[in-house]
Amino acid sequence: MKILIIGNGGREHALAYGIYNSKSFKESASVIYVTIGNPGINKLCTPIDIKPTDIGNLIKFAKKEKIDLTVVGPEIPLAMGIVDEFEKNKLKIFGPDKKSAEIESSKIFTKNLLQKYGIPTAKYKVFNSDNTATAISYIATINYPVVIKADGLAAGKGVIIAGNKEEAGKAIKDLTEEAIFGEAGRSFVIEEFLSGYELSLFVITDGINYVCLPYSQDHKKIGEGDTGKNTGGMGAYAPADKLMDDILHEKIEEKIIKPVLKAMDIEGRKYKGCLYCGLMICGNPGGEMEPYVIEFNCRFGDPEAQAVIPLVKSDFLEMLMCSAEGRIKEYKLEVKNKYACCVVLASAGYPDNYETGKIISGLDNTDCPVFHSGTKEKGVNVITNGGRVLSVVGLSVSTMAEAIRNSYRNVAGINFENKYYRKDIAKKYTTI
Repeated sequence: MKILIIGNGGREHALAYGIYNSKSFKESASVIYVTIGNPGINKLCTPIDIKPTDIGNLIKFAKKEKIDLTVVGPEIPLAMGIVDEFEKNKLKIFGPDKKSAEIESSKIFTKNLLQKYGIPTAKYKVFNSDNTATAISYIATINYPVVIKADGLAAGKGVIIAGNKEEAGKAIKDLTEEAIFGEAGRSFVIEEFLSGYELSLFVITDGINYVCLPYSQDHKKIGEGDTGKNTGGMGAYAPADKLMDDILHEKIEEKIIKPVLKAMDIEGRKYKGCLYCGLMICGNPGGEMEPYVIEFNCRFGDPEAQAVIPLVKSDFLEMLMCSAEGRIKEYKLEVKNKYACCVVLASAGYPDNYETGKIISGLDNTDCPVFHSGTKEKGVNVITNGGRVLSVVGLSVSTMAEAIRNSYRNVAGINFENKYYRKDIAKKYTTI
């Protein structure tokens, strides 16, 4: 079997890990190709010198090599319509088509969809760079804090929480006049701030049926105690079982997952692939907890994928294949009785201007999965080549506390100049 992975970051390394360790992959003398690659993922895959956004040449490669399944990691190729083009060429691919990917590429589309079909989400108003005066008037009438979201893709960073009118005004100016997120922020959503706790859920679907992978919890802020700027994610843990019970899971299925898949189908956007559900759970501890949609993404999240995929016991590749072939109902998900804590090592300066080119040491002395995000080879060395550099995933069969210890023990053994990481990943779990 021949597999092609689109993308070359930590999420894609985790996807390669899941595929490589699948029974169906092992038994079929298979090979994985990956676009561009990196020093970590190249140990599992054969890199090809084609960019993830070069859809034409990716199709030529898939045809020439007779690729059995293409798996898309990042959102940009999905938003560009890579699935549509592959399917036009009779090539099997995992992921949603361009119209369905709009569930991530447009916050406005998603908020309107949720409102139309009565799916729980925060109240909101939509604005753009042509009516900023109206937006400025509006923010003088609302309660704070408030959430301001860029409409388009912003690498997971297009969300600003404003604590008062002045901060909200600055955020609007930053989006429209300063264009801090480019065209993605020209249109934006202002929505009410929901209090509660966040959960991430991967739903693998063929558009009708689905399976839910273990819940996880992301750590978006750059600073400990969830302070500072938003990032693409500084760490995650799974399963978030202390924050979940059967009643809440049933609410999530009945109020969110089933209705949104049905709504997308009705709208002519039958959704296949991985639907990332970013959820806020609101209510009083010990009382009735209610789920709300914060966001949907059209692909696996990063770094949640690095924490969740190692927990999948059943055949991971078969799950992706079942989604692509419209037979996810046949798939029987099994999950390992394990805990995972993923700590992201970042370059100094991230999420703003960051350093690169720093030599990384200690990678050969780890005893847990280490997924490469921003690395490259230079001579005999592996060097930093991005804001988020590595994801270190501690695992344990006994407790989350041990998984945390295993992760940070391995973090301590990996070094590069000005290495930065949060020291409180999964601390929330141990204090619940």
